[in-house]
Amino acid sequence: MDKTTPSRWFNLLSWILTLLLAAAMLGFAYWKTQSPSTPPAPAPQAQPTAPSQQTNLPANPNALNVSVLSLPSIERSLTLKTNIPERPRYKVTRHTVLRGDSLFRISKQFNIEPETLLWANYDLLEDDPHSLKPGQELYIPPTDGILYQWQEGDKVEEIAAEYEADLQELITWPGNDLDLTNPAPQEGQWVMIPGGWRESKAIVLPVVASSGSSGSNACGGGGPQGSGFIWPAGSRYLSGNDYFEGHKAIDIAAGEGEPLYASAAGTVITAASGWNSGYGNYVVIDHNNGYATLYAHMSVIGVTQCQNVYAGQVIGAAGNTGNSFGAHLHFEVRSGGTPINPWSVLQ
Repeated sequence: MDKTTPSRWFNLLSWILTLLLAAAMLGFAYWKTQSPSTPPAPAPQAQPTAPSQQTNLPANPNALNVSVLSLPSIERSLTLKTNIPERPRYKVTRHTVLRGDSLFRISKQFNIEPETLLWANYDLLEDDPHSLKPGQELYIPPTDGILYQWQEGDKVEEIAAEYEADLQELITWPGNDLDLTNPAPQEGQWVMIPGGWRESKAIVLPVVASSGSSGSNACGGGGPQGSGFIWPAGSRYLSGNDYFEGHKAIDIAAGEGEPLYASAAGTVITAASGWNSGYGNYVVIDHNNGYATLYAHMSVIGVTQCQNVYAGQVIGAAGNTGNSFGAHLHFEVRSGGTPINPWSVLQ
């Protein structure tokens, strides 16, 4: 055998292996080009459209398919409580007085001024809030002003002027249901006069106080002068009516027989027992500085006329005399004879 024969076989084998390797690589490359590529990332989900955006829906509603019906929607939270706005009241209603009621409390309950409630029930209360009794049925006007029953011959212009009200408000008040072209209420018709006003007809006892130590009163003057006002009862809260146009006093909580005190130094100018126009047993103290104080519905009077007293001195006991519903102290302050709000001077 020739020595070159093994070399030729070795070269041939090398070429065969090279060709096989090349074929394998080409086949692998071909396979890669034909096999599926990496799955694409999922398409982003459609975001909910804002209320101002428009969704393109088919013109024909019958063409809606599942994909359209499954469009994302705006989620809304469930509201378990519905807030119903308070509607204005235009008609007169009624209220039966209960034990513990006061004119002031009832007026606040129906969101009207106590004067309005008092004026609307003059036939029953005669402008005296202390005339309130359990079982009485009150008219409750729908707004502040005068509830007026139309009389024969009345004219809207004259009635508006009499009660210092705005004519147009009277005519256009919805509850009056007037013909705007001919606003003429029928005789006997109840008409609301919004914003109307009149003076109280309640009896107010006259009190004249002296202006100083040299002044004159029922006792000749010359008594001690007051300086500031303290609370005339042991409590400092109300048990009935506050101060308003129809009740120029405050009703201070005081049980039957509890002591009452002079609010300031002065001279007792009145110490009267009996009905006294509904005040019952009452005391008036002249403070010899232009001010006077009045204490009503007392069960016991512990001072006498022309007696000098000092702030904090016991002058009697609380009670329920006169036109009163439940024991309390009806307390008035007068300045120059005119009632003023006690809250403005009490310490």
